[in-house]
Amino acid sequence: VLGRPASEMGREGAASRVGMLFQHGALFSAFNVLDNVAFALREQGTLPHDLVRDAALVKLQMVGLKPEHASRMPSDLSGGMVKRVALARALIMDPPLLLLDEPTAGLDPNSSDEFCALLRELRAALGLTVVMVTHDLDTLFALSTRVAVLADKKVIVTGPPHEVAHFKHPFIEQFFMGERGQRAMAPVQVPAPESASASITEPAPPPALAQGPAQPAAPQPDKEHT
Repeated sequence: VLGRPASEMGREGAASRVGMLFQHGALFSAFNVLDNVAFALREQGTLPHDLVRDAALVKLQMVGLKPEHASRMPSDLSGGMVKRVALARALIMDPPLLLLDEPTAGLDPNSSDEFCALLRELRAALGLTVVMVTHDLDTLFALSTRVAVLADKKVIVTGPPHEVAHFKHPFIEQFFMGERGQRAMAPVQVPAPESASASITEPAPPPALAQGPAQPAAPQPDKEHT
């Protein structure tokens, strides 16, 4: 994670360097919006109350919310606002890595498009590395520059979305080339690679996953589980 083994990061390192947006927001129901956003920074205990409050208000503004929203309770928020508050909380420590779990789940199409646009803007403005888990094809094509497909209990291919979509595998063909997949890909006019088979290479080490053509994942030896 960020060039270091995850086992060496520790709780404090993860809290400051990794932000997490949970699928349904996971806001604290007993805290108002401001206290939810400020939670991690306040728990750190290194900044005075006023600075923590100001930092939380800045993050709320970054995600498109106004200061008057700070006093609202989670039960008073729409689904889209819950996502934005949760995103502000994930960014409060200025992490370089942001993890997204089904970021558009539960949102209507317009809210989903707006949230994807917000994530793209923040990724560019803050220089974030974003790792996302999603089954939603619209979200995948809106946000992803590289995709890893999990099937048969393993990663079967990694690569740019338009190349992965044409990778020869029953699960991928069903997922991307079914009726729903075709609807999602139609607006972006996803072309088939000139030579899909020619672009397939042996998998590179983890740092190289940010660039290059689609790659079938290396086979994994069977392991016994106890």
